[in-house]
Amino acid sequence: MKKTLLLSTALLLSIAAVPAYAQAYQPTNNAPQENAAPEVDPVEKYIAYIQTEWARIKYQIPDEEAQLDAIHRLEDYAGRVSASFPTRAEPKIWEGITLSTDAGIVKGMSALGKVKKAKALFEAALHINPMALDGSAYTSLGSLYYQVPGWPIAFGDDDAAEENLKAALKINPNGIDPNFFYGDFLLQDNRLDDAEHYLTKALAAPARESRPMADAGRKQEIRARLAEIKEKQKEQARPKYN
Repeated sequence: MKKTLLLSTALLLSIAAVPAYAQAYQPTNNAPQENAAPEVDPVEKYIAYIQTEWARIKYQIPDEEAQLDAIHRLEDYAGRVSASFPTRAEPKIWEGITLSTDAGIVKGMSALGKVKKAKALFEAALHINPMALDGSAYTSLGSLYYQVPGWPIAFGDDDAAEENLKAALKINPNGIDPNFFYGDFLLQDNRLDDAEHYLTKALAAPARESRPMADAGRKQEIRARLAEIKEKQKEQARPKYN
């Protein structure tokens, strides 16, 4: 398969510290505010902001320099949320996703440190709660395993990728992301019929009401992969002459 590099009180920050930082970082003016009313689970508020801002950065900022600047700031924010809630899996997952996204933009050897840190965050999240965010740590870890080079450069491993992506699908069999990433993995492995099956399933996944921007962007990626499969299938069907 072709590899591409993406790709104690002292520890706990006060809950107020996270939204205070968010006030200084408001590219969309939607970051959680310091004077926001208390909620039953404040982590959900921070995760919702990170998810929305991540989708905006990934799918709506075409300029690479501006995209990198925005993802760097979101990484800092996600890191603060993660540090504020060290026993929660969800912030670790999203800190890892922001790091992986950064690495995917930068590419090259300079991205290795970020993908290694993202891997550690996904593994820590799985240790805390493998079911968090519908098994997203499995999805994200699996996607890293097939997109980074293998030893001795990095930790890429197709068997580990497939194992983690299948684990994600067991938890969330109809989800857009696990089906997309497993389909993409199969496409890179040239298992075209199976790839088409999972990508088609991803395209038909139920809409996520809280993540319309992410769904729209992901569907564009899915359609591009399906078009690539069609081209490869046509190529394979052409008569071969000596």
